[in-house]
Amino acid sequence: MSLTPIAAGFIPLVDAAPLIVAKELGFAEEEGLDLSLERAPSWSTLRDQLAFGQIQAAHMLSPVPVASYLGLMNGLPKLQVLSVLSMNGNVIGVSPNMAALLEVRGYGFDFKDAKAAALAVASLPKPLRIGVPFYLSMHSELVSIWLNAVGLKAGDDFQIQAVPPPLMAQAIKNGDLDIFCVGEPWGSVTVDTANGTLILPGAAIWTAAPEKVLATRADWAEQNEDTALKLIRALWRAGQWLDQPSKHVALAEVLARKDYVGVNSDLIDRALTGRLVLNSTGANKHHDNFLRFHTEGATFPWQSQADWIAERLKARHGTVDDVAAAEVHKIFRSDLYRRALGQLGAPMPLSNSKIEGGLTESTEVRAVTGSLSLGQNRFFDGQTFDPQR
Repeated sequence: MSLTPIAAGFIPLVDAAPLIVAKELGFAEEEGLDLSLERAPSWSTLRDQLAFGQIQAAHMLSPVPVASYLGLMNGLPKLQVLSVLSMNGNVIGVSPNMAALLEVRGYGFDFKDAKAAALAVASLPKPLRIGVPFYLSMHSELVSIWLNAVGLKAGDDFQIQAVPPPLMAQAIKNGDLDIFCVGEPWGSVTVDTANGTLILPGAAIWTAAPEKVLATRADWAEQNEDTALKLIRALWRAGQWLDQPSKHVALAEVLARKDYVGVNSDLIDRALTGRLVLNSTGANKHHDNFLRFHTEGATFPWQSQADWIAERLKARHGTVDDVAAAEVHKIFRSDLYRRALGQLGAPMPLSNSKIEGGLTESTEVRAVTGSLSLGQNRFFDGQTFDPQR
């Protein structure tokens, strides 16, 4: 059988696993794809590789395609989202100096209460220097809504700086940052090598944050629809495999390889199990919803997610094209996702949008056929986002 070649890029993170598994376990080949993977050193490099056609698809930060449509990417081509690759998976931590101050002030480091953590951070000397992997990222949005909720303002009280994930530990070690928000395993690396202390999982701020997506150029998706459908199916099957706990040991070994994430498999296992080591003493906490690849509708590209991201980008970056903002939900290609997976019998929601933040617990809802379980979708401060408003 002749295979269709396709090159996809990724950043060395645990949540790049769907692409890696699709290649290594043959899900891409079974769909007729010759999938090659290219590791990028930073999100800006990966974005440019995709924008200029050096690769056809990418493991991408969910706000980047939205920003491309809103004109926030300096004239680079517009991108689209074919599916969500992962939910959550980030950690927030502090430098050794900040951890010492929090401890003196009686903070309990419970790794679950986002409001208590924000109030504790608000007592620290300001302005706080906060490292995130890229300025257009879910990390930036989560940190902003988290600190805004207790009255802190960007610029005055905290300053967000872009630091590539593999360099986060060194930035903490050098004393360049007070706080970091990064995807695993780089938070755990920062704990182990730079004496950082984890204070919160990203999932404690928003339990259903679409962290990474499968992104392509808009023109490529239109011109290569059959290949796009095959890639969606391969990654959906990879995600189904990934969310089985019995596969985690084997997965950690694959991801640990130098050409993928390139760290000890024990560090990767922390993210997969949701049991994170918080500090250099070995104290650890478990978070049930730390990282999801497939279960409870995690991979569906909800157009309400695009609308929420667009609202956040407008709030943080100022004026954008109102026509583009009104149509931005269309770049989350739920139509292609339905077309690709309908023939596999995958459960599909009745609508392409939902109220973000509207589910306090996992809920069974009606689907196109049968029913679909949707995971908890809650913001820590109780706010909701209704795209129809």
